[in-house]
Amino acid sequence: MRRVRYAVVGQGYIAQIAVLPAFAHARRNSELAALVSGDRVKLRALGRKYEVNHLYTYDRYEECLHRGEVDAVFIALPNHLHREYTVRAARAGVHVLCEKPMALTERDCRAMITAARRSRVKLMVAYRLHFEEANLKAAALTRSGKLGEPRIFDSVFTMQVKPGNIRVQAEGGGALYDIGIYCMNAARALFAAEPTAVFAWSANIGERRFREVDEMTAAVLRFPGERLATFTCSLGAADVGAYQVVGTKGSLRVDPAYGYADALVHHLQIGETEKERGFRKRDQFAAELLHFSDCVLRDREPEPSGAEGLADVRVIRALLRSARTGRPVRLGRFNRSRRPLPQEIERPPVRKPRLVRAQSPSPE
Repeated sequence: MRRVRYAVVGQGYIAQIAVLPAFAHARRNSELAALVSGDRVKLRALGRKYEVNHLYTYDRYEECLHRGEVDAVFIALPNHLHREYTVRAARAGVHVLCEKPMALTERDCRAMITAARRSRVKLMVAYRLHFEEANLKAAALTRSGKLGEPRIFDSVFTMQVKPGNIRVQAEGGGALYDIGIYCMNAARALFAAEPTAVFAWSANIGERRFREVDEMTAAVLRFPGERLATFTCSLGAADVGAYQVVGTKGSLRVDPAYGYADALVHHLQIGETEKERGFRKRDQFAAELLHFSDCVLRDREPEPSGAEGLADVRVIRALLRSARTGRPVRLGRFNRSRRPLPQEIERPPVRKPRLVRAQSPSPE
């Protein structure tokens, strides 16, 4: 098998801390072939570090797409740029692996899906936890009946974000887009269903760093079968990332649940029996690359697909509308038959690389 040649578009924190190092664990079918950034210093330094010769600024993106040096792009840009750079790649016949959230609106998501379909290229949204054993096992356990009938989902995902970081800027930032998406994606996976109505409240402690976005949002999602999911996400609170699903016979708490640099842990209680199981930390980004490259090389539809990205964005938009109006928002029917598949891929964790003109979004 040959390798899929990637251009990584955007050289911010997540690209440098996770995406670029992941290629070392995805050599079987993936190759880092090009870098795209608006910072020439970054390009030169990262090009030397990863031995990449094809370096492009954003104004040369079309050249990167059309010179025949890459087969796919990994979009690691700010959220509001996902649609533009995905559509441009698709029109050039280049496959797209795009960070989440897929885009800012349902219309943007559908435009990306349409562009990929028309050009017959693959499109996948980078839900790294769809390849993580701890979360796949949680979904399987919930569906197995061991917890009884799943009734309740609850999650808290919070962190502190520095002033000026892209996560607290108006275009595509805020708690819901940035980390709330993990909570709603987990709820949809565990309940194996789509919400029918949502309600949300947003709060803001008044700090200047949150003047453009929601600092904290709490949400309630109603699912078929009279099931409820609740979650709270915040960019202005201490680090917490956990969820719990409660059934009629038992409960499962995953804490921590959402990290890419942590060992994840199951806390299972059925009746009076309690068990704890740890899952070793691993390279979740290499797993994404390996799966997507296999789909490109073998002409298979990748999962999580554009439809999965659209499913979450429609919920985000409804929650934002509810928080703005103070009223519940009903959601139309949305068919989503392909739930997270049993496609666990384990690669060893990466060593933390030295960053080039990029900073962690959280205070050290």
